[in-house]
Amino acid sequence: MKVSVDADKCIGCALCPDSCPAVFEMNDDVAVSLVDDVPDGEEDCVREAAEGCPTEAIILE
Repeated sequence: MKVSVDADKCIGCALCPDSCPAVFEMNDDVAVSLVDDVPDGEEDCVREAAEGCPTEAIILE
């Protein structure tokens, strides 16, 4: 699974790094993905972050 964050949609709510700190972090007021490929064992928290994102800024492939 691949993951990215659309910086134009991100409102900086910090839900994704709170949900999955191994994959996301805040860079100033915008979330960023620390990886392109989701590490084994982190898939559930990445899906949770994507489903909870209020602006649908997290892109899963």
